[in-house]
Amino acid sequence: MIIASGGIQHETNTFSHVPTTLADFQRDSQCGPNFEGGDFLRKMYTGTAKIHGGYIAGAEEAKFDLRPLFCAHAQPAGVVTKDAFDTMTDLFLDRLKKLGPVDGILLDLHGAMVTEGFEDAEGEFTRRVRDQVGTQIPIVMTLDYHANITAQMAKLANVIIGYDTYPHVDMAERGREAALLLARIVKGEITPCMSYCQVPLLTLPPMQCTLREPMKTLIGHVHELESRPGVLTATVAMGFPYCDIRDVGVSVLVTTDNDREQSERFAGELAHRLWDLRDALDPQLTTIEEAIRISRSQPDGLIVFADGSDNPGGGAPCDGTVALRALMDAKFDGAIVGVMADPETVAQAHQAGIGATIKARIGGKTDDRHGSPVETEAYIKTLGDGNYIYQGDMMRGVQGDLGRMAVLLVDDVTIVLSENRRQLLDAEMLRCVGVMPERYRLLVVKSAVHFRADFGPIASAIYDADTPGIHRPDFSNYDYRRLRRPVYPLERTTEFSPQYTTNESPSR
Repeated sequence: MIIASGGIQHETNTFSHVPTTLADFQRDSQCGPNFEGGDFLRKMYTGTAKIHGGYIAGAEEAKFDLRPLFCAHAQPAGVVTKDAFDTMTDLFLDRLKKLGPVDGILLDLHGAMVTEGFEDAEGEFTRRVRDQVGTQIPIVMTLDYHANITAQMAKLANVIIGYDTYPHVDMAERGREAALLLARIVKGEITPCMSYCQVPLLTLPPMQCTLREPMKTLIGHVHELESRPGVLTATVAMGFPYCDIRDVGVSVLVTTDNDREQSERFAGELAHRLWDLRDALDPQLTTIEEAIRISRSQPDGLIVFADGSDNPGGGAPCDGTVALRALMDAKFDGAIVGVMADPETVAQAHQAGIGATIKARIGGKTDDRHGSPVETEAYIKTLGDGNYIYQGDMMRGVQGDLGRMAVLLVDDVTIVLSENRRQLLDAEMLRCVGVMPERYRLLVVKSAVHFRADFGPIASAIYDADTPGIHRPDFSNYDYRRLRRPVYPLERTTEFSPQYTTNESPSR
């Protein structure tokens, strides 16, 4: 049994003015300019917590021949250029054609990629794959928890499996699940029938977190549903709201073994449960001034201020200065801000060297929506090369690269800077440059939720930030032009009557 795998992962923030180019994918994928496949990808992902790590583990367990052809990703930002999308898609299709006949395909996609010309880029990618291999070859697709799933995706894939967790600590499990399920399809042991239901609901990252209620209980219901006779898999996709397209938002999928009535009934049950939670999914935000006050009133333990508005994991520039400036004005003793992307200041620090004091212009260089540059004298405490290996549950075993790094000290505020724009989701991203977060009182983290997987256990309290930015968890901040209407909470009077797209697999 030969199974091909590959895909493109990008979470597109259409409110960002920074386009995502082929060079961005080449840099971030760490697969070389020609996107090496085969043994290169196998070595890169074996034993890791990533989707392809799960594919590889599942292939070994099911004893099939997995051929990883192509896997590319870029940090979330603005719309992907046409050239980047076409080049990468053509590379995958060309390698798939050269491979010859396959028994099935595993697609490692995100679900919220927007390109020049395609709002539903994953649907277009899958359409081109389907056109090449025909309708009889089963395709199992894995998607991010924040996928904006469309009817086109549901029609083209035999099965779609999304992450169950946010922070995404189950990627390898979902990859393994997809691989094992595809093997059963190819062997003729099951005939999947997948029902997709879109919910007229937008939600914001802080309350999408599955470590807190109400999503913790809802995901528990998903797992209970999956244990019912005849159910193969179920998915809740909370959507990526910073994406102005028609199909942005929440959707559910339930796949049964050849039972349309059952898949539609259970999809409706899951969709209604989500709809009933709509008011509970509104986040409560805290200003940096209030976080400072709280920290000073309870000096023991680390307080985390989640600056999600400047989260690079959702397309923000990662150089916002609002919280930094407030900490400096308050002369706060024992705070860290990071990791901020500022290659200009990093270069200046490396030129001056450890122990020097420089006149720095920190952050605020990408746009005017996340705070202006902070001009100050800064002491250079530490420098580093930014290479590390993730140790936390979400990305364990994956090689990380922040580019060159610099740790600056301004009064008693520690600022961690990097050349590359990366979401701070693992404490190793600080420790690799000598910063031990558990020794501080207040951490301003450039992340919305993912940091909770690794920083949660060492935090005494966590607050969702009320700061400006293109990833701000507040719908009044965005002017949607393409979104289907009505959608809750933009229209509070929205009603919900489930409609289904059901894909019944053809017999092989």
